[in-house]
Order: sequence, then structure tokens, then C-alpha cells
Amino acid sequence: MADTDDYKQRSYGEISVGLGAKPGIVVVDFQKGFTEAQYPLGGAPLVMRALENTAKLLNAARAMGVPVATCNTAYMNEREMPYWKITAVRETFLHDHPSAELDPRIYDPKYDLKVCKKGPSIFFNTDVADYFAKERVDTVIVTGCNTSGCIRASSIDSFSHRYRTLVPEDCVGDIEEQPHRDNLRDLGRRYVDVVDLDSVLAYLDRWHNAQAAA
Repeated sequence: MADTDDYKQRSYGEISVGLGAKPGIVVVDFQKGFTEAQYPLGGAPLVMRALENTAKLLNAARAMGVPVATCNTAYMNEREMPYWKITAVRETFLHDHPSAELDPRIYDPKYDLKVCKKGPSIFFNTDVADYFAKERVDTVIVTGCNTSGCIRASSIDSFSHRYRTLVPEDCVGDIEEQPHRDNLRDLGRRYVDVVDLDSVLAYLDRWHNAQAAA
């Protein structure tokens, strides 16, 4: 508690990043390796909660014309990989392995921009930022897994690209709750607004209604 108070005394988290003129959504690593319990990294309860909530968000967002970019992580072989310290990643996150496939509950191949990333961030060495630039996105909503890894990295890159960045807590998940909470708290102090699904849906409704009235 003293740590949290000290950050506040030093002005961390005092300013909201706010909402911009056009939203876009990134969906990070909701591939079967994380969403199906048959795989070593799959089926964590917080990840499954996030999958369910993100599916609700995406159904609404696509109906409103919100740009969506989604990614998996996969490699040709171990030689192509960075130096992952996770055995399950080295053994299963391969292009020809079924765990690399995106979960159909969140992926619409006729709507979403799909990229295959090689590092933690959906923005690193992909064309997601170019796609959002063309769509004039200025506010990025980050969903997916895992909070302490690829969500954190994607959120920081979103911040670095000068996007207003929102992370709905119930649309991201991790293996354990403590890293999930700790990383969201720290991201919220520095780079993003930590929100929830309901507030994001309300934002999308306001944005959509404003576009219809324009």
C-alpha cells in the first residue's frame, strides 16, 4: 500500500489518456495454444474470461465498422524464433501446428486484419500501425493475452506510436491473477487507461452515433 501511495504522491496516474476521434481494436494472441486446454499453455481461467468478453466486444465493433487487427505468434522452426524461455512456445508455436491457429470465436477472416507476429508486441515489425494510419485511428483498445507479456508489450508500443490506449481489464487475461493485476496497475500508472468492457462498449456507441449524425 505504501508503494501505491508513493507513486500517487509523485503524480503517477493523475492524467487520463482520454478518448479520441476514432477507435481501433487489437486482439493479441487469442490462438488455440492459449484458448484450448489440450495445449500446454491453454485454458487459463482469466484468458478464457477475456476471450468471452472480447468476442462480445468484437461483435459490436464490427457491426459499427471499427477497424480490428488480430495476431497469432508462430514460427517456421526454432531457428527462426527469438530466445524464448518457454518450452511450450518453442515446441508448439509453429506455422504447421494446430495451436498456432486463431480461435474462431474472435477471428473473422473477412473483416479482421490478420498478422503473424514474431515478438511480444502486435505492432513490432507488422503493418498494424500502417493499417490504423490509413483508417485514421487515434485510440487503440488492447485485448488478448497474456497481460504480463504480449499485452504489456503491445500497450507500450501503442503508447509509443502516440495512440490513446485503453486496456479493458476483463478483455485481457494471464496465467495467474497476480501478474495480471500488477501489470495492469503499472500500465495504468504510466501509459494507458485501464477500463472495462461496458465502458468500451459505451464509447463505441457514442462514436458510432456521432458518425451517423455527421
